[in-house]
Amino acid sequence: MGTNRRDFIKYVVMGSIAAGCPVELSLAEPADNKPVVDGEDNRICHQVRDGRVFTRPPVSAHHDVVIVGGGVSGLTAAYLLRHLDFLLLEKEPHLGGNAYVMDYNGTPYATGAAFIWSGDSAYPFAKEIGLNPLPISDWDGTILNGEFVPDTWGDGVNKLPYPASVRDSFKKFKKEILAINLDKRGRELFAVPFSDFMKGHADEVKLWWDTYGPSNWGATSEETAAAVGILELQGFAGDKREDVRYTWPGGNGAITKRLGEILQEKFADRMQTAATTVAVVSGKTDVQVTYMQGAELKTVVAKAVIMATPKFITRRIVEGLPDKQSEAMHQIRYIPYPVVNLIFDRPVYNKGYDTWCPGNRFTDFVVADWVVRNQPGYQQKYNILSCYTPMTEDDRGYLLTELSSRKVAQNVLHDFQKLFPGSNVDPVEVHIYRRGHPLYMSTPKLFTEVQPLVRQPLDRVFFANTDCEGPESTSSGAISAAQRAAKEVEHRLAGKLAPKQTAVAG
Repeated sequence: MGTNRRDFIKYVVMGSIAAGCPVELSLAEPADNKPVVDGEDNRICHQVRDGRVFTRPPVSAHHDVVIVGGGVSGLTAAYLLRHLDFLLLEKEPHLGGNAYVMDYNGTPYATGAAFIWSGDSAYPFAKEIGLNPLPISDWDGTILNGEFVPDTWGDGVNKLPYPASVRDSFKKFKKEILAINLDKRGRELFAVPFSDFMKGHADEVKLWWDTYGPSNWGATSEETAAAVGILELQGFAGDKREDVRYTWPGGNGAITKRLGEILQEKFADRMQTAATTVAVVSGKTDVQVTYMQGAELKTVVAKAVIMATPKFITRRIVEGLPDKQSEAMHQIRYIPYPVVNLIFDRPVYNKGYDTWCPGNRFTDFVVADWVVRNQPGYQQKYNILSCYTPMTEDDRGYLLTELSSRKVAQNVLHDFQKLFPGSNVDPVEVHIYRRGHPLYMSTPKLFTEVQPLVRQPLDRVFFANTDCEGPESTSSGAISAAQRAAKEVEHRLAGKLAPKQTAVAG
């Protein structure tokens, strides 16, 4: 990018740098042409990872249940158990986790989880908490060779701007996948890679799925459990298909925002942010939880604990995990996943809700106000496009510094501006939201063997978070995990042992 007006585009994340982020504090007051880099607060977590043992202070409070993690799963668990004396601990200065909504001058936009399905547990739950899910009603399109192809795997498969032989390969692949009986072959297909079904097909078929997979379940076709990809294609390309996806302006962050509002109205003193849990230790009759808030270590006691945290964190702070369960948690892999929001002060793209872009340094982008754009009287003041930018595990370090994070955002903007005629427009701002480990990879055998073992209760410690529910990371999975864990807590507090769970054999 040469020295011109584009050098002065403002790169920023709304809000201040989280205390303790692994970036230089000098970034707190950037020049106008420098980004503020925000995201996870990892300083304490990295100390736990590196084996630091924190001295546990005397117990300062007693609770019925402590919930560790304030994302979708943790907030749902708190809502379901609000009749108890609960304490929720969230390491970030805000609630929401990977479903976090932000706002630009009155226009909300997503920084992570984007939508739900009507058949998901999230749909009735959203209605229960007073949210009206809005229909998307627009099957995903793709931009190929500068051309927008709506409904890629529906009618669009006949209109792909490829040679006839490549289009025929897409059609053949679709026919073969739709013919698979998952009810009969599900166990088998959760144990083999999706790429096995792409052999003999055009490279462009694999390229499309190697774009789609990392954005949705964290893995390319070689590392995706075949059943996950097959289920996805059968869902949006079958004969009886219907787009039953729903969302809100700002995506699924609307769910966590609403939960936060409900809970903080009556229980603000029980919702502790910037509180990083460092140890969870079970005793004979209770569980001690030690956490750091600011520079102060605190220990509280609970009759039960819900760990609504990713398992790479959980296994490091919960003492006494059985070796097999700890190893199962260790097997779950996570990718780094920034979201880059391009904010335009004019209409640039409104052709589809979620559009795929194979061959670029981002996978797809979502139109922030898609579900409200046609409401009477609505006028689009800003065209905000949330560009999903999953990265490989080896590239995690690029999110740790101001310079490399800015480069990630610049690459996204560069690729977008050459994507289609009319895309070479300067945004007014570029907002970066980085996450180091937000999305688990839906690898072979994860759903059938690993996750059933991961979520087994440890006496008074119970496990939520979407990564123990599967088969892919979704807000609905996070809600389902919380609903299960909340029932297990109720069962345990009633004096009954939690039901045993066993892993599914491969």
